[in-house]
Amino acid sequence: MHFHTIIVGAGPGGLACARILAEQGIQPLVIERHETIGTKVCAGGITLGGLIDRVPRDLVEKSFPVQHITTHLQRACIEEPVPIIATVNRVKLGAHMAHQALAAGARIMSGWQVKAIGGQRVIVEQKESRKQVEITFDWLVGADGSSSLVRRKLGLANNRMGIGINYQINGDLNKMEWHLNNQFFSNGYGWIFPHGETVSIGAYLPKATKTVMSAQALKKGLVSWARIQGFSLEREQARAEYINYDYQGWKFGRIFLIGDAAGLASGLTGEGIYPAIISGEETARVIIDPDHSPAIMEGLIRKHGLHRRMADWTGSSPAFNFLAGELVTIGLRCGILKFSKLEMAI
Repeated sequence: MHFHTIIVGAGPGGLACARILAEQGIQPLVIERHETIGTKVCAGGITLGGLIDRVPRDLVEKSFPVQHITTHLQRACIEEPVPIIATVNRVKLGAHMAHQALAAGARIMSGWQVKAIGGQRVIVEQKESRKQVEITFDWLVGADGSSSLVRRKLGLANNRMGIGINYQINGDLNKMEWHLNNQFFSNGYGWIFPHGETVSIGAYLPKATKTVMSAQALKKGLVSWARIQGFSLEREQARAEYINYDYQGWKFGRIFLIGDAAGLASGLTGEGIYPAIISGEETARVIIDPDHSPAIMEGLIRKHGLHRRMADWTGSSPAFNFLAGELVTIGLRCGILKFSKLEMAI
């Protein structure tokens, strides 16, 4: 088999790339190792500036014009006239984006895993039958997340990896909360994100080389902090995932990296959905037209670099981390900073 473009990974970035290509008459092949598209550890928050306007209203579980931020010294309520953040179910979002890509003419192979990449060909294996197939391509897009095989094939290291831990428990809440507390989360944060009939309770930690808190310590801190908030997580199932923010490029000849595979997640917030979709769309446009302006990607990369430097700074000193959290919260309360502009979807 031969395809003009093979996309490894059917996350939001890979499916966005596939849809754009298919709409222009190019049939891409999306290879997804999971049978069900959209299964990923994720708090499911999407920002107004990022994705709310792109997601059908029936996929939105709850939306929030008010954000509650708690630091060591402050309890802030940040309110805007329209919802700042909404929550979505990642599996439903994946199904919606897959339907869009298929309707445009893309092909998706779910339950297949890329086993090898060589030259302009890949070897894929069906997970159940172990059947292997060789497929050739003109262009290859790595959209296969933080542990990307395509990235490893390019010889790129992962030296900046954040970690997200999430508990999805039953509950019907209406207040979205962010907690900055270095006792529990070092230079990361904890969250309470209400969904339809469940609540996402979790924590994110950027793990740059100077970060001293281990994943085990983060989980312990999360459980202790949640107990103070009134949630007992000891018997709940935790899910964790690494978040790659070690960006080292996105174009490598006939190979592209997008989203977490490119290290484009925010080191500061763990945001991954928005940069995945934007980089997926822009990669498709460059494949279609090599002279396409890189302005949007350049802006995304500049913002990513700022977030990476801030994650490094806040991780270098507990005192600086404390001060930064308090100053940002004051800026939000005074209107100097706009929450809707931070695009902290994760």
